[in-house]
Amino acid sequence: MTDRQHLLVHGATFAAVGDRGDISGVRGGGSPDGLFVRDARHLSRWQLTVDGAVPEALAPVTDGDAARCVLVPRGGRQEPPACTLFREQAVGDSSFVESLRVTGNRPVPTTVRLALTVDADFTDQFELRSDHRTYAKSGAVRSREVLDDGIEFSYRRAEWHSVTTITADPAPDAVEETGTGARRLVWTLGLEPHGTAELVLRVMARPHGDRRALRVPRSPASVSEQLAAAEARFAEGVAFPTGRPELAAACARGLADLAALQVPATGPDGEELRVPAAGAPWFLTLIGRDALLTSLFTLPYHPRPAAATLLALAAAQATGAGASPLAQPGKIVHEVRHGELAHFGQVPFGRYYGSVDATPLFLVLLGAYTEGTGDTALARRLEPHARAAIGWMLDHGGLTSRGYLVYRADEGGLANQNWKDSPGAICWADGTRPTGAVMAAGAQGYAYDALRRTACMARGVWGDETYAALLEQAAADLRDRFQRDFWMGEHSFPALALDGTGRQVDALASDAGHLLWSGLLDKEYGEAVGRRLLEPDFFSGWGVRTLASGQPAYHPLSYHRGSVWPHDNALIALGLARYGLHDEARTVAHALVDAATASGHRLPEVLAGYGRGTHPEPVPYPHACVRESRSAAAPLALLTAVGGV
Repeated sequence: MTDRQHLLVHGATFAAVGDRGDISGVRGGGSPDGLFVRDARHLSRWQLTVDGAVPEALAPVTDGDAARCVLVPRGGRQEPPACTLFREQAVGDSSFVESLRVTGNRPVPTTVRLALTVDADFTDQFELRSDHRTYAKSGAVRSREVLDDGIEFSYRRAEWHSVTTITADPAPDAVEETGTGARRLVWTLGLEPHGTAELVLRVMARPHGDRRALRVPRSPASVSEQLAAAEARFAEGVAFPTGRPELAAACARGLADLAALQVPATGPDGEELRVPAAGAPWFLTLIGRDALLTSLFTLPYHPRPAAATLLALAAAQATGAGASPLAQPGKIVHEVRHGELAHFGQVPFGRYYGSVDATPLFLVLLGAYTEGTGDTALARRLEPHARAAIGWMLDHGGLTSRGYLVYRADEGGLANQNWKDSPGAICWADGTRPTGAVMAAGAQGYAYDALRRTACMARGVWGDETYAALLEQAAADLRDRFQRDFWMGEHSFPALALDGTGRQVDALASDAGHLLWSGLLDKEYGEAVGRRLLEPDFFSGWGVRTLASGQPAYHPLSYHRGSVWPHDNALIALGLARYGLHDEARTVAHALVDAATASGHRLPEVLAGYGRGTHPEPVPYPHACVRESRSAAAPLALLTAVGGV
């Protein structure tokens, strides 16, 4: 049986270990295996043997902030194991620490030979995806240096230089070659009768360009203390609902996950910030849309992430000077990567601007932050950035020339550049994909909200009445156009998108709920949409499906064509409440809270679209991020929508 993987997350660092705490170095598959920092694998093997054999797990690793397991040498009923190993692991900032306690089980002295096979292949995360792509790395050199108390691995390619240092206390008795590039650390332990020996192993990862002075935590327990303190800071001042303990537990779990998902970023003046990463394992980095929605959900309870996200995205806002044609002036970045392949331009995601909706969402968050906190200083500081974002929407974004925000598939990047960004996500009901220009419905709602909120800032903070009136008129015109061009009378529902010729892409999709959140639809249309989203073809019992069942394009295990996304449903619940559909909002909220309760109060990135009547528990989506910032913040959005009832 294959080990189940367990994720340990701390900021921009995560480790995926198996049931015995091992790292096998497997390439490909549904999730990565190893210790990762800034998109690179700094541990690719970490495999323990006892007296030359792999031990078995008496108590395998369980999910948590630390990985704990109990191991014994393999044996039979007639010969109880000579010793028991208690293994505990945790990740810190660019570090990994393990404590290993070996306890003898016999009344006589016992000798135990422990060996730990270790390696660091420095593979970029994009090489470990299941798309089987390969990337040339001419001149790359890996080296190994034996230390007095461990081993150091390094990797060079031109100016790129990364290092992983492994030390042990006590130092290993030997460091052996394996013939594969890995090294084997070996200890021969003499145990007194029923005696105990302890080892502490520490790993420090130094990615290219990271010159911070960091220390490996003393022990896994010290990491747990750091995480507990961070979680307490995140939950400080949040009043959990007393009438709905399950919702309160989901909010608490979500805040704890958000505390672990904060990654470093830089503001416009070089200031150091912490912002929500999108999710682990594949997206432990700043992704504009994800950070903005996460910050919007948490804003009423915890406004600091919103301020940090706005500053970080303002610092990365395109000026038109970038090499990519997508880096148009005023556009907000979609994704920021720090790995080797991004550094050398072998993937386009170093600073990638393939998003049609991050720019309006930036303005929505800035307006909501200003209104919600009463702090006008940030809106004044970011006025040039906000005006540049409006300029992008009107000019390069397409509002002036096409009447809508428009995107086109990016060769080598994303085919779809709205929140449903998988290749087949935007489609007609029969599954046919549009070609050429695409005007996605949800992005138009964000644009409408952005125009209105920026008009409020222009009038109330910047003192520019003329600009405010211009934006309000643009918003009103967009609303009139949208209801004329997108509304499908035969379905009493908006189209998912328009293609480049203005034809309605007629799939019935959950994006319509985002229009309720944005307030784009007239009251009559909005109420009709809200009630339609709760019909059985849309509502699975665990939430609203991304695509209504019964359409040929529907698939319950498709990423965006029939699955259930918690953050999507959180936006829908907020939209339902906005249009006065409070019973419907409670139905969605209760379904999501039930899904969270079934999985330790944590909402995953996405669930399969199977109905609740088919299976009494939510069916996982096979490749979902286990910890995802929008899903972690979704219970707080539900609390805002329904008030804990």
